[in-house]
Amino acid sequence: MTAHQWKPIEPLSDRDRAIDLAAIQPLYESWRAAKKKLLDTSPASLKKFTERQIRRLSVETGILERLYDLDRGTTEALVESGFMEELISHGSTDIGSSRLIDLLHDQEAAVQLVIDCVTRKRSLTHGVVHEFHAIMTRHQETTEAVDQHGHRMEIALLRGRYKEQPNSPKRPDGSIHEYCPPLQVESEMDNLLRWYKTYDLEDPVIVSAWLHHRFTQIHPYQDGNGRLGRLLTTLVLLRSDLLPLVIDRDLRTPYLQALEAADAGDLTDLADLFARLERSAILGALSVDIDAEAAKERSLTSAVISHLDAKLKRRKAAEHTELRRVNDLAQILRSRAQGSVDSAFGELKLAVATIDTPSVRISEGGPDQGNAHWYKHQVIHSGGESGRFVNFNEAHYFVKATLRVAQDRLRFVTSFHHVGRELAGIMEATAFAILDVVEDSAEQEDTASEFFPCSVEPYVFTHRTHEDQVVASFERWIDAALAVAIKEYGDRL
Repeated sequence: MTAHQWKPIEPLSDRDRAIDLAAIQPLYESWRAAKKKLLDTSPASLKKFTERQIRRLSVETGILERLYDLDRGTTEALVESGFMEELISHGSTDIGSSRLIDLLHDQEAAVQLVIDCVTRKRSLTHGVVHEFHAIMTRHQETTEAVDQHGHRMEIALLRGRYKEQPNSPKRPDGSIHEYCPPLQVESEMDNLLRWYKTYDLEDPVIVSAWLHHRFTQIHPYQDGNGRLGRLLTTLVLLRSDLLPLVIDRDLRTPYLQALEAADAGDLTDLADLFARLERSAILGALSVDIDAEAAKERSLTSAVISHLDAKLKRRKAAEHTELRRVNDLAQILRSRAQGSVDSAFGELKLAVATIDTPSVRISEGGPDQGNAHWYKHQVIHSGGESGRFVNFNEAHYFVKATLRVAQDRLRFVTSFHHVGRELAGIMEATAFAILDVVEDSAEQEDTASEFFPCSVEPYVFTHRTHEDQVVASFERWIDAALAVAIKEYGDRL
């Protein structure tokens, strides 16, 4: 029984090109501009962030393929300090520590080779892909193959050479997911590489999703195809001056589901996943504490003087009104959020009227309202958990909706705030709710008994984002956040 039948790969289609990434596309240029500033003010900090990102990618890509398992604590130690065997404690992994370090170094070396290819502007050819595969599998001797009768057998891994045996996996239900037959691999890779060279002007996230998926459809090597496919994603993004993205072990299921949707002809879920991860990487890079990194490398006196000089220069550059144009869009989205919240809480008020007479209040917040300092703790708390730095030195806007029935009160807040330690013209929207019991009629802002985020992902926009690019996607985002808040409130009643 065949669950998925192989067919030749297809080029990027008009349907693929129409995938809506309008919410992230302005972030590309904002990041490139911010990167130039980082390179001027603290190249060492950016270098260290990128190195940590590469090490995290190297760890997680092997976990996704079930080459090994590794606990979170040891993962963080290796990402922070480098791949050293003495950091691996007993029981933290399911393979030998020296074996693990070899695999991690191989995967890290493969990413470094990708960076070298981007720096030297080498074209992506059969030979280059073979180089990636050979270095990535340097310490992998064997793999599994399936013979003509469907029997699994252990064979030597052909490093840097296309497969000679079928490698279509059998699923738990006994069905087969067919990959490209060995005899067709060369011609399929010809098509993949030829088409890719024509996509320089396409959206890099969409191209990275397309290249990754089509490569996995071919599955040209006996083993290592998933890892190499993710490596090619990094190549595409780095060539567009973006950042490597990391598919964390916790995303394994949605990642595989997105690949299956792409098998069925829809690349949207994979492109959306890559867009979210790229956005997360950019926000993480912008949140690097430049001053803390610099202080580790310089004497106290020189660090203070250098810090003051750099700070004054950055402050002067940050005064450019162009970057603060993002505040205009924040106020537009705040108004749209208020409309959505007003509609949703109006419906909620009718629904709970059978319990008691409900009261609803909706208001805006921000510099124009004199209350921009409200909810800083909650916004910083939720931002800090994801590694983003929320910059309250810049304008902060929000919408607050309160519904009270008897003593139960729901407060729903949508916040619009700047991200990154320096002004970069990048803001995000997040949403959270506060559930509490009010013992008297006075409503205190600090009486929350339960706080929870309502937005799984922040909604990011920049000074380059146009309103018409994001209206539809923002309204979907705020609708989903409201649904989370109202469900939690309903579960409590």
